[in-house]
Amino acid sequence: MRFDLFYELAIPANSGRTESAVYADTLAEIELADELGYGCAWLVEHHFMRGYSHSSKPEILLGAVAARTQRIRIGHAIIPLPLHHPVHVAERVATLDVLSGGRLEVGIGRGFSPQEYSTFGQDMAHSRALVEENLAILRASFHDGPLNHRGARHTLENLDVVPHIVQRPHPPLWTAAVSPETYDWAAAQQLGVLAGPFKPWFMVEHDLQRYRKAWTLHGNHAATPRTGMTLGILCLADGTRAGQLAHDAFGWFYRELYKTTLPVLERLYPGYEHMHELGRFRSLMKLGVNLGLTDFAGLTVVGTPAECIAKLRKYHDAGITHLLCAFGAGALDSATTRESMTLFAREVMPAFATVT
Repeated sequence: MRFDLFYELAIPANSGRTESAVYADTLAEIELADELGYGCAWLVEHHFMRGYSHSSKPEILLGAVAARTQRIRIGHAIIPLPLHHPVHVAERVATLDVLSGGRLEVGIGRGFSPQEYSTFGQDMAHSRALVEENLAILRASFHDGPLNHRGARHTLENLDVVPHIVQRPHPPLWTAAVSPETYDWAAAQQLGVLAGPFKPWFMVEHDLQRYRKAWTLHGNHAATPRTGMTLGILCLADGTRAGQLAHDAFGWFYRELYKTTLPVLERLYPGYEHMHELGRFRSLMKLGVNLGLTDFAGLTVVGTPAECIAKLRKYHDAGITHLLCAFGAGALDSATTRESMTLFAREVMPAFATVT
């Protein structure tokens, strides 16, 4: 199980932090992660979500990450394909792969914000079709020679798309996975899946079983399916201190997250009614989003190194290959975040080092 970083670039209103400080702190934290042996640093793309996410142009920040690091991979996830022209996406992906010397990981998805769709002139009802066609164009751009495509939305003829990717046959491709049907589609497309950060673990674990069955049914025997899970993490030597800090930080982060994503999650409930955990999760949700809820839902891991190791075993045993760690969920000061990252790397990651 590989350990990565996950950033929304959150700026809580009462944090006193500026955007400049958050960007500088993020770069410094990823430089530290490069030294500590983390696998990848993932940045999201969101628009118009003040406070929760100030990561509207992650490719620019990832270019700075590439220049400042040597080993850590850079994760662009997700790129909401319906919001962008596919040739722009292809050029963005190739440029980042060149700048990083072939360290790019690419995550794609539909996005979930109606405001983003309306602002950028797309119909959310057509999101699946848009992703299908734009992904096909992105994949076509990885081949040598001119780019040609005729589809429902785009006609491209003899385009000489530059620069060209470094990794062959292409950078690893992932998709955000929320609905069960997306797991089936990801297996058919041979994409890795990125779960979380708002869907409870008991639902995700069920989805991953479905994904692996679909992976096998589609004859993907030559490659191991890649599965990523995003968690809020706070690992400190003093477990009591970790709990106290996480109570406010994670409470804020997940309340902000569920303001936007809860309607998405609620639409999925009927497919999981057979799971006894769902009833308790919905009851806890009515009491408010707090650390008790996120701990029960398997969305956060908080405690001492020994406690974190014990809590992380279930993800390892379920076959998670990449754990995306949101240290402090962006709601803590950078000094505490770096303290937690360092302790986690030294005392928790070695416990899972036998799995790559």
